[in-house]
Amino acid sequence: MNDISIEIPYATGISRLGIERALIAAGRDLGSLRLADLTLVEDFHTMGRIATYQLAELTGLTRHSRVLDAGSGIGGTARFIADRCGCPVTAVDLTADYCDTAEWLNELVGLEDRIAVHRADVTELPFADGSFDVAFSQHVQMNIADKDLLYREARRVLVLGGLLAIWDITAGSGDDPDYPLPWAEQPAQSHLVTPDALRETIETAGFVIEQWNDLTEQAAATMRTVLAAPPDPVGLHAFVPNFAQKAENLTRGLADGSLRAIQVIASVIAP
Repeated sequence: MNDISIEIPYATGISRLGIERALIAAGRDLGSLRLADLTLVEDFHTMGRIATYQLAELTGLTRHSRVLDAGSGIGGTARFIADRCGCPVTAVDLTADYCDTAEWLNELVGLEDRIAVHRADVTELPFADGSFDVAFSQHVQMNIADKDLLYREARRVLVLGGLLAIWDITAGSGDDPDYPLPWAEQPAQSHLVTPDALRETIETAGFVIEQWNDLTEQAAATMRTVLAAPPDPVGLHAFVPNFAQKAENLTRGLADGSLRAIQVIASVIAP
């Protein structure tokens, strides 16, 4: 297994308990839970469901698409795609707690037949070459030092012409952001690179960039709106320790330029 910094802040072991308590406190009936009831708690990345929707729209998914959600967390992206497009989704995450919670939530909203959850390393995927048409990667690479291996592995499991859909954070102006951040309690757990370095790594792995969108200003504005909104009991704070401070530091980093928010669509080219 490769050097992926997941021990903190991810492996808390309390994600299901925290979410269950939050849903009950909000008056949700777990026996008749709807996907909309999870919107604010299941997308653990900048801009939440807005970013997931935007990225999915760029891929042109159909019900026949074979989709990989690489670094799936508690499964928000996988559930959104499976519900919206009706296609099979394979969700992969290294954190056992998140995989267990994802399976529980899939069952609660009736999507367990469309989503297969695997605990695995995204740099050592347990799938054959060309197994998928589209791979999603949202807020994953900042925890992985060997990005060459990450994207070569994504290239391997995609068909020729397949799409890699990325929504991620990169380094910005050169100034260090404040910690903790949602993916790292301290700098040693974060592996940010510049946008140019990230693009070069993706292209070297065997992709051609179809779209490269810097959405930093939109992300900062959205995050400021989120922070200003009245607290909702069913939010990421239900299972992410110290989430308020992490979100504030992320928003500040996007606003001052020390962090960038990048949306990418890349397609597999012949070797």
